Amino acid sequence: MSSEPSTEPASPKARPGHSQRAEVIFRSLATAAGATVVAAIALIALFLLIRAWPSIMANEANFFTSSEFSTSNADHLRFGIRDLLMVTVLSSILALVIAVPIGVGIALFLTHYSPKPMARPFAMLVDLLAAVPSIVFGLWGFLVLAPRLEPVETFLNDKLGWFFLFSDGNVSISGGGTIFTAGVVLAVMILPIITSVSREVFNLTPLSHIEAAQALGATKWEMVRMTVLPYGRSGVIAGSMLGLGRALGETIAVLVILRTSAQAGHWSLFDGGYTFASKIAAAASEFSQPLPTGAYIAAGFVLFALTFIVNALARLVSGGRVNG
Repeated sequence: MSSEPSTEPASPKARPGHSQRAEVIFRSLATAAGATVVAAIALIALFLLIRAWPSIMANEANFFTSSEFSTSNADHLRFGIRDLLMVTVLSSILALVIAVPIGVGIALFLTHYSPKPMARPFAMLVDLLAAVPSIVFGLWGFLVLAPRLEPVETFLNDKLGWFFLFSDGNVSISGGGTIFTAGVVLAVMILPIITSVSREVFNLTPLSHIEAAQALGATKWEMVRMTVLPYGRSGVIAGSMLGLGRALGETIAVLVILRTSAQAGHWSLFDGGYTFASKIAAAASEFSQPLPTGAYIAAGFVLFALTFIVNALARLVSGGRVNG
């Protein structure tokens, strides 16, 4: 019995050389893209350091411990970052303390408690907060929120004034321009970031884990506590650090609220003063001489390094959680 010729088309001949070339090109492009980001960060840091170094060498005060920031006389520069660091850290940490529990709670509600028809529009409403301009947040915080926070600040000062964070600051609580007010406004500003990242991570919880917990008779909260929260822990940390990075670098809103020129120094939430970013923004119109300008660039370099370290630590922590 003679075999009939096959009617199926012959498979195309493999071209290993072509595939290898495509692999090399793609790998080179991917490596170049990654190297571009690293190079950009390194060049920014190098630029800031080169421009700041002459001013640091001409500084007549201790750069790290002095609370003075005087650049009006280019021949006698006296500037330090102690108070700038204090205000920046206090306002950002307060924002994180307020925003993280609320953001995680909103994310859990949207992913496991909210009715499906309600979840999407509610999530869109939260995400729209990220589109509000910073100046609007600043005006809202100073004109609307600050007077309503005054009773809360007075209560904390009266009851917990023995603790340094709630002791008397250098500005009047009734003035509204305090770190406490700035921290609450920053919490609202970073809430969409934390909520969005946490929501996406909670949605990725394996269905088999959820069903296993339910099969064991776990309640909704027990299921969330045993499966959703442990699985999304690294995502919550990453989202929190993204929010912290936004809070550390926020400029206009903080400048509007903390518009007082009074120095800080008490490590109190009822201080005024400037953050790194707001101090640079407030003096931007005076950048005409190299040495005084270099003083502000030096402050910007510290902010750059602080943000870089925070994000690097967050990467290490979240990576350890995942690998563990």
